[in-house]
Amino acid sequence: MSKQFNFIDLFAGIGGFRLALEELNGNCVFSSEIDIFAQNTYYENFKERPFGDITKINEKEIPNHDILCGGFPCQPFSIAGLRKGFEDTRGTLFFDILRILKEKKPKAFILENVKGLKNHDKGNTFKVIESNLKELNYEVYHKILNTKDYNIPQNRERIFIIGFHKEKVNNFHKFTFPDKINSTFKLENIIDYNNKSSDITETVKKHLKSHIENNKIKERNKYTIITEVRPSRCSSRSDNISPCLTAKMGTGGNNIPIVLDLKRKITEIEALQIMGFPKSFKLPNSKHQSFKQIGNSVSPKIVKLLGEEIIKVL
Repeated sequence: MSKQFNFIDLFAGIGGFRLALEELNGNCVFSSEIDIFAQNTYYENFKERPFGDITKINEKEIPNHDILCGGFPCQPFSIAGLRKGFEDTRGTLFFDILRILKEKKPKAFILENVKGLKNHDKGNTFKVIESNLKELNYEVYHKILNTKDYNIPQNRERIFIIGFHKEKVNNFHKFTFPDKINSTFKLENIIDYNNKSSDITETVKKHLKSHIENNKIKERNKYTIITEVRPSRCSSRSDNISPCLTAKMGTGGNNIPIVLDLKRKITEIEALQIMGFPKSFKLPNSKHQSFKQIGNSVSPKIVKLLGEEIIKVL
């Protein structure tokens, strides 16, 4: 079966965008990721090693494509407000997205970032981003989506920026963000209760006991997940939904969520599923690197839903 569209995967990480768009019959014609460990994971799953530093890649040499994807890092711009257009972003990785869009003019793009991008630098960062995308003749949409609203058991808010080239797409005004989905897939479908190997320290156990006695953990059930277990701080969820997974999990310690009743941290395989990846996804690196990569990733299930809406327009 021929592929429905071509796309490129920038700041690819472990391939959350690619996994989703290939499920929609998309063909990845170029990928870029600077982190060597993420490259290893990407290769294990897609049999292709991404190109490295995007700032060193000539935009003219990137293949033509229909959709550009990228979960780009949020960086402060040197100028507050809108002054020099394209130049406002020079020296940041967003500039590399702009130069590729300017040269290749794909029909659409999907960008992802942390929720805080919207108010970063008092809103000036987002103003510069939106203005520059519009200057390249794209109609731009954005919305903060939470994975827990789309049948993914994690409280993860991210901003998604979608664009359509006005000269190449006639029906861009018909784009809508996906409707919320009733939650049927929860932690109870993921957490392996047969795995009872305790991997938290006695100190953390004491902190947990103290927080329970002091009623800081107000609700307890089989799927209570605890994060930030410190003497004076503790957060928990008992609604069958995980707290947000972050790259800080890669530092170990208290940054990996704990299943309270099991007195153990979630495993890499459980973290993958909480993020929306399949159990079969391969993690060839160390536990430290695997957790870091998972926390840095985009949820492929969210991207697939967005991709379906974009394809309707294209």
